[in-house]
Amino acid sequence: MPAEPVQPNPDARPQPEAGIALCLSGGGYRAMVFHIGVLWRLYDAGILKTVKRVSSVSGGSITAGVLGLKWGKLSHDPAKLAQDFVPEVVAPLRKLAGTTIDANAVFGGLLPGSHISDQVTAAYDKYLFGGATLQALPDDPAPRFVINATNVQSGALWRFEKPYMRDYRVGEVKNPTVSLARAVTASSAFPPVLSPCQIDLPASAYTPDTGDDLQREPFTTHVVLTDGGVYDNLGLETAWKRYDTILVSDAGAKMQAEEEPKTDWARHAYRVFDLVDNQVRSLRKRQVIDSYVSGDRKGAYWGIRTNIADYKLADAMDCPFDRTTELALTPTRLKRLDDLTQDRLINWGYGVCDAALRAHVNPALAKPGGFPYPASKV
Repeated sequence: MPAEPVQPNPDARPQPEAGIALCLSGGGYRAMVFHIGVLWRLYDAGILKTVKRVSSVSGGSITAGVLGLKWGKLSHDPAKLAQDFVPEVVAPLRKLAGTTIDANAVFGGLLPGSHISDQVTAAYDKYLFGGATLQALPDDPAPRFVINATNVQSGALWRFEKPYMRDYRVGEVKNPTVSLARAVTASSAFPPVLSPCQIDLPASAYTPDTGDDLQREPFTTHVVLTDGGVYDNLGLETAWKRYDTILVSDAGAKMQAEEEPKTDWARHAYRVFDLVDNQVRSLRKRQVIDSYVSGDRKGAYWGIRTNIADYKLADAMDCPFDRTTELALTPTRLKRLDDLTQDRLINWGYGVCDAALRAHVNPALAKPGGFPYPASKV
């Protein structure tokens, strides 16, 4: 039997180049809001402006999409954070987090001629992207934003970027004009409820001979995508082989034990998907941590389920483990979060990112003066 072909990777290098890549995991609104706090700390620490790549999946792609769209409006001056980062990035994401869109999308998708993914795309456009396309993302030397989805047909990663979108088996489309809302919808099409997201393209859109074995119809003309976390639930794939410093923000939920798991096909399938996701996430996390220990990569990992005491900082921010564990149990939904929960998720993302940075990236960083929303704590 012939060996399975190795997936070509346009980011592969004999040795990773110097530079920071930021990976934002999925997890619905929980992840979207947690990552706001992460970006907030990276911004006021002066690190965000040095990042060369932002690779995201699912809920992380919602946050990354807004950051990419608004990048040119940010001064990256910590003293001006309240004048640009908060109104341009934080405010629209918090407005979306105050609105339920998954249930509404499901009901709307039942109408004749409508699809659930179309409803989600419309909501993202309304609250966040206003019709902008991938071409609204920033040019080099700003970070390359990579929004990741999973191709259901090929089983490979489908990446959306400003210069191109591609699947190594299907081929590459240069300078794509797919809307940002559609790209983020594909990346966050959590199965089975919000999946799939379908994109129709002319065969002529592809650069000739850029696909390995599937550059033909219908693979090229009718692309069927699902959540990027199905393939890579930490967003590592497009960053790992490219850069030597990897920052990983993981807002994934922990699968809970069940004494009597459901046996009907729908809930059983959902449970099995959780099992697969949990195992893949654990393996990728182990890959990251082992690489730091061995010295193959620099950087830091932090998670929504992390105990901040594990960083062994004498002056870590006040994030009691019982409180942060409750925040980690926020459901993986695109369902309205009240303001207090949003405050606390942002504060927790900020606090754990700070601990990881000061423990493993730059011990000289000063401890912040307080949380973004000090009265709410965590």
